[in-house]
Amino acid sequence: MAIISVRLNTEEEKMISFLSDHFEEEKSSLIKHSLKELYEDIMDRKIIDDFESKEKNKKVKFVSAQELLKAL
Repeated sequence: MAIISVRLNTEEEKMISFLSDHFEEEKSSLIKHSLKELYEDIMDRKIIDDFESKEKNKKVKFVSAQELLKAL
C-alpha cells in the first residue's frame, strides 16, 4: 500500500473537514472516493467515445430526445 501526503490550503482544509463531517467519513476515504469517481468519469467517457466512433462508422445517425419526441 502506498502512502502519500497531501498539502491543503486553509480553504481546502475547511472543505474537506465539512465534507468529512457531512458524510461521516474519514478524510482519506473522501479523497479515495473522489479519486474513484474521477477515474470512473474518464473511463465512462472513453467507452462512450469508442461506442460513438464505432456507430459513426456504421453510418448510424444519433438523434436528440427532442427529435424523437417530434417524430411521435
